[in-house]
Amino acid sequence: MAVDWNGLVIGPLVGVFGEPVSYTPQGGEAFQITGVFDDAYLKEVLFEDATTGVTTVSACLGVQLSQFAVAPAQNDAMTVQSTGASYLVREVRVDSRGGARLLLSKVSLP
Repeated sequence: MAVDWNGLVIGPLVGVFGEPVSYTPQGGEAFQITGVFDDAYLKEVLFEDATTGVTTVSACLGVQLSQFAVAPAQNDAMTVQSTGASYLVREVRVDSRGGARLLLSKVSLP
């Protein structure tokens, strides 16, 4: 039995934890989405020898891909409405269930 991840998991999760975001694809028109925003996402990367690594903290947005007519891409712009801060998409990490994590670079504060 296949699980409807988009309808049963991702959609309700975004509905409960998401917040409004104005999203503008590069060269396109802005539209509204709902995403799970985190301004302190922690990413750890180990080097090949696994003895040392780098830890970075950046903003990220968890999204439901069905909200996009065209897939999110690097250099798309967005504004989180609750904070008024603007970001550019630095990296898109798509999962296999209909969601993605957008790693962000802050462009401006409100």
